[in-house]
Amino acid sequence: MTFFALVLVLAAAAVFHATWNLLAKRVGDGGAVFVWLFGIFSVLIYAPLALVLVLLQRPQLGIAQLVFMFGSGALHLGYFVVLQRGYAVGDLSLVYPLARGTGPLLATVGAVFLLGERPGVVAVSGILLITFGVFLLTREPGSFRGPGLGLGVVYGLLTGGFIAAYTLWDKHAVSALLIPPLLQSRATTLVTVALLSPLAVRHRKEALSLWQAHKPEVLGIAVLSPLSYILVLTALVFTPVSYVAPTREISILIGVVMGTQLLAEGHTASRLLAAGAMVVGVAALALG
Repeated sequence: MTFFALVLVLAAAAVFHATWNLLAKRVGDGGAVFVWLFGIFSVLIYAPLALVLVLLQRPQLGIAQLVFMFGSGALHLGYFVVLQRGYAVGDLSLVYPLARGTGPLLATVGAVFLLGERPGVVAVSGILLITFGVFLLTREPGSFRGPGLGLGVVYGLLTGGFIAAYTLWDKHAVSALLIPPLLQSRATTLVTVALLSPLAVRHRKEALSLWQAHKPEVLGIAVLSPLSYILVLTALVFTPVSYVAPTREISILIGVVMGTQLLAEGHTASRLLAAGAMVVGVAALALG
């Protein structure tokens, strides 16, 4: 992994990604309507930049590119809805690291079998350390006791599955089909908003209520969520998935600290230990 790619991914993960997940946790059970709400503001905020990119680069968009844009939107829709549901029933410091830790394992396995990537021995060791941290979290006392904790684990793992799927999908989109990262991200948001619009219209009172109660969270996620992923997509243009996907997970440590310290969720020692194993894994991956 080049130094430039490492800087892009760490900036996206350590600052932007963990922060918007903290904002999403504060909203709790906003559901699909909340996903639509921050999505529509994201479309409006980034529209000028996307328009400038299209006018300057004039990207060639055929059937394959359009299919991958739509597919990415559908996968991200599933990701956001499942993640938001996880935050409604589980702790940030449990759901977030499970989701972010499971994704790299599945994405790397997929990259090896589907894209023919071959990570080195040190990189594989890093992936195994990250995976070990995930299972430390699932084995902590009480993780599966009570409906909230058990469902938090389940939704965290499901979210990891969606992360792996859209990582592999978008890797092909930006590196093989040459869709500009910003355009791929914006198309994803447009598709998500379009698919959820009928639901949002039926629940417009709920959408208005969420906006009035959570304006900072809505606007914060609308800006930070796309920005973090645009940086990752840029790195994916010239860096293998098996390096980018796990390196993103430095945000795990940030998310655990936010959950245990800012939200007072408890289990600080065990969750920081698990996050620490993942951080060591990230370092090994970067060196590999």
